[in-house]
Amino acid sequence: MSTAESATQIINPEMADVPPHAPSEINSKINLKDYKKPSFDVETVDLDIKLFADYALVDSKLVMNRQAAGDLVLNGEDIELMTIMIDDEPLASERYEQADGKLTITDAPDNVTLQLQVRIYPQANTALEGLYMAGSGSDTMFVTQCEPEGFRKITFYPDRPDVLAIFTTRLEADKRYPTLLANGNLVEQGDVTDAPDRHYAIWHDPTNKPSYLFACVVADLDVLTDHHTTSEGRDVTLELYAKSTDIDKCQVGMQALKDAMVWDEVNYGRAYDLDRYMIVAVSQFNMGAMENKGLNIFNTACVLSSPETTTDARSFNVKAVIAHEYFHNWTGNRITCRDWFQLCLKEGLTVFRDQSFSADQQSSAVQRIDDVATLRAHQFAEDAGPLAHPVRPESFVEINNFYTTTIYEKGAEIVRMLANTLGPDNFRKGTDEYFRRYDGQAVTVEDFLSALSITDSKIEDFIDWYRQPGTPVLSGHQQYDEKMQTLTITLSQQTRHVAGFDAPKPLPIPVATALFDKATGAIIAERMLMLDQAQQTFSFENVSSEPVVSLLRDFSAPVQLNYDYQDEDLAFLLTHETNGFNRWQVTQMLVNRILLQGHDPKVYLQALAKTLPQLMATDAMLAARLLDIPSAQELASAIHKNYDPVLIKEQRDSLYSQVAESLKDQWTVLYNQLPLEAYSDSPEALGKRALRNVVLDMALTAGVSEASKWAQQQYDNASCMTERFGALKAMVNHQVTGSDDYLADFYQRFQDNDLVIDLWFSVQASADHVTTTDIQTLLERDDFDWNTPNRIRSVISAFTTQPTVLWTPEGLDIYIDVIKKLDESNPVVASRLLQVLARWYTLVEPRRQMAQDHLKALQQQVSSKHVLESLDSVLGAMGE
Repeated sequence: MSTAESATQIINPEMADVPPHAPSEINSKINLKDYKKPSFDVETVDLDIKLFADYALVDSKLVMNRQAAGDLVLNGEDIELMTIMIDDEPLASERYEQADGKLTITDAPDNVTLQLQVRIYPQANTALEGLYMAGSGSDTMFVTQCEPEGFRKITFYPDRPDVLAIFTTRLEADKRYPTLLANGNLVEQGDVTDAPDRHYAIWHDPTNKPSYLFACVVADLDVLTDHHTTSEGRDVTLELYAKSTDIDKCQVGMQALKDAMVWDEVNYGRAYDLDRYMIVAVSQFNMGAMENKGLNIFNTACVLSSPETTTDARSFNVKAVIAHEYFHNWTGNRITCRDWFQLCLKEGLTVFRDQSFSADQQSSAVQRIDDVATLRAHQFAEDAGPLAHPVRPESFVEINNFYTTTIYEKGAEIVRMLANTLGPDNFRKGTDEYFRRYDGQAVTVEDFLSALSITDSKIEDFIDWYRQPGTPVLSGHQQYDEKMQTLTITLSQQTRHVAGFDAPKPLPIPVATALFDKATGAIIAERMLMLDQAQQTFSFENVSSEPVVSLLRDFSAPVQLNYDYQDEDLAFLLTHETNGFNRWQVTQMLVNRILLQGHDPKVYLQALAKTLPQLMATDAMLAARLLDIPSAQELASAIHKNYDPVLIKEQRDSLYSQVAESLKDQWTVLYNQLPLEAYSDSPEALGKRALRNVVLDMALTAGVSEASKWAQQQYDNASCMTERFGALKAMVNHQVTGSDDYLADFYQRFQDNDLVIDLWFSVQASADHVTTTDIQTLLERDDFDWNTPNRIRSVISAFTTQPTVLWTPEGLDIYIDVIKKLDESNPVVASRLLQVLARWYTLVEPRRQMAQDHLKALQQQVSSKHVLESLDSVLGAMGE
């Protein structure tokens, strides 16, 4: 599953300034150490789902076999039990109990056929879990979301990932819904004999799967069809389903799917195993997408794309998410998790795979920058605060709260370390062994490491990366012996001790290293250093003069770097580094020193002015990224005490203005070298468009006289959404004369396209000059849909990019009112929005006390276990 979501490196973190806390027992806590296999497994499942005007009847037949002592226990929530039978005989009421979300059957025989009928109400399901209705009026559809525990809202079932079964599904509905889809292969369809206005379809999935991978869709959709012949010779029908008005926006997704299928065959030897692969675009969906076996459910934002309506960044994300869900077919579906504590097993590995795929589709340096920027902006902050948890958690109350950047992005970085440590050939041998051993099974992180270790037993030492929370800080210095011509590098590691966990151990940290000759700028040595102790010394022989050391090349480990660099060393690397990612990394280190440590920006500005023109012709996308200045929101994650949003914004804006002013004479030249051209989807064209938008914003900041005219002309003559939206955003942020007229024009042009109108909402909610009145006005509009997560995020998530407004009494009133409203209707989204406030305790007074009062008051106003668990952790930062 893909979660729905430019960062900076954190320098000199304070290791112990997050107060310890002990979460209260809000609800029954589930612990990894208490895992037991289920008493019964399920061999086959026959489902019959009949949809009616205001309810649905679900009949299920489960063939089950005992595998351990204990009662037969099934999960079920928000459903009405109508009938229950065992082996075709009604079950006496004294033999079963329904309580606390469970149906418990005593004295069940070892081999049993259980038959159930339940009634559910998908039309009233606003949580978007289980089977629910999306859309409104004549534009409705029924869709499922069962990961992690949504299937228990469809029928009673042992709803856990280690119960794998063969599913056969019959769907029945009114003919106003001609599209009836479920997992697997279509085996039969037709009219209902005694109801001519209704029809049915029967689907059979021949692959064992857990219930969280079940899916069905009942709708009226168009379909884009294509084919792919696998490396094993199977002809696979590919189908992308969407509303008729959106089917023309499915070509990008279809091509991405075909590219991903070929990529997985070439790089991992994995071919698709069914005759049909389906993707369905749904507007009301909490996640980015879901990898249900053979029938992927996608948020429209992650599958629909066209140059006219989709920015380059979102279009590229479509390709990445399509690939991510396809790659899950093997890393998540064919091999799944034993329990939800192993969530990183499927998500971390699959994120690594989709990142690798994406790196092959564009500049690998820029892809790595994007990956690490996300990690630093979000996961490092998570690790530094009260929401810190291991990549494999030890316990949870609500598993939905653990679909985090730690699980996904840090999980992917661990897999990357494993791959880099083993090398390409041995990593491929290890993954081949993993697929060979565990196909069709539900397994653990230890199983994964065991398979990878067939060529190197030390790989199993990486288990501690999964067990302990926190981001290691890698510190170091160097000493050069001119007489011996030896360079000695001393490295050490330290990880913050998170309350409730054992003291952190030294971890194996691969540190990709290169030595640069100061005179020529050439690389004189390259080596992967393995730091696996608290402190180690590494020596390089035959070094004729003291070099400049480049560490963590390509971000070889998910750590914070605190090396004893001079600013001039970083400026040297900015100019001479051959690794594109590291060029960006040293610019971020310089920027952090300026903004957080008060360094003089002169060295940074001079190096930038020298490097930028050189990159223009060779890698425009990388050139654009070298101009990254961390947002105020991102800078806040590096501050552990007395964070003043106003001061940080002033400092950030000041540096941005200095960059713009220092290169003012170049902006006109650069912009004119980037004329609007016919749309192309090539990496070169994407880079030019990205750089043009950055240059335009810099020129407006510097007060270039022609810049306002450039923005208007770019908007009017745009060949694609990247150009048009880039111009609109620049005009809105800089309050260019006539920007309100352009906002009105943008709305008028795209008012029938919900995803584009999400952009219209977000550009206003994230504007530099936004006020709480502006946010409230957006929330009160008739076209603000509280049932559509994309629309909610377009305002509320955008609002968080302006901390000076968010961290005010009025700002928090708005934000927390949204959480309270969603706590009742969509607690998954509510909980994720709440987690954004986790670092409130770092605020300067009186903002800190104000935030604390708001959060404490919220405790008495919410009821879902999703929000209560997150709130308990967030408030734990008080040290209570």
